[in-house]
Amino acid sequence: MATPLPTETPDPQTPPPPQLTPEQLAEIREQERQRKQLIAGGIAITVVIVAILAVAIYFLLQPETPTDKIRDVFIIVVALETLVIGVALVVLVVQLASLINLLQNEVRPILHATSETVNTLRGTAEFLGENVVEPVIKLNGYLAAMKRMLELLGIKPK
Repeated sequence: MATPLPTETPDPQTPPPPQLTPEQLAEIREQERQRKQLIAGGIAITVVIVAILAVAIYFLLQPETPTDKIRDVFIIVVALETLVIGVALVVLVVQLASLINLLQNEVRPILHATSETVNTLRGTAEFLGENVVEPVIKLNGYLAAMKRMLELLGIKPK
């Protein structure tokens, strides 16, 4: 049993997608172009790094290469990289502390106020249900009973 494709039977409950303005279309195209440029740049950087590694390996395998000096340079590079990673971790910890502060001092009061608002709305809905809706329902019930009684007595035709 084949299932129909969404394009064959449109769902009457699903609204059609909104028409985009020319500005929105231009913005979407610009975002796509930037995304493609970013991907192309990443690929280019990866290719360059692989090429540099290949050339470095080639020259390191030559017998006359002074590997002790190259080893010292790599040790210095690794030390500098470790320093940069340490600074990045410190920045990350500071940002995490800032986020925790934001959550405690800004988001929690907003959530508390929202909770109070929901409780107030719940009370308002209960009040309206008891004081407005129930009397209207009772009145409709009485009117239906009176209408049926008049129909049974023959005063009002069916």
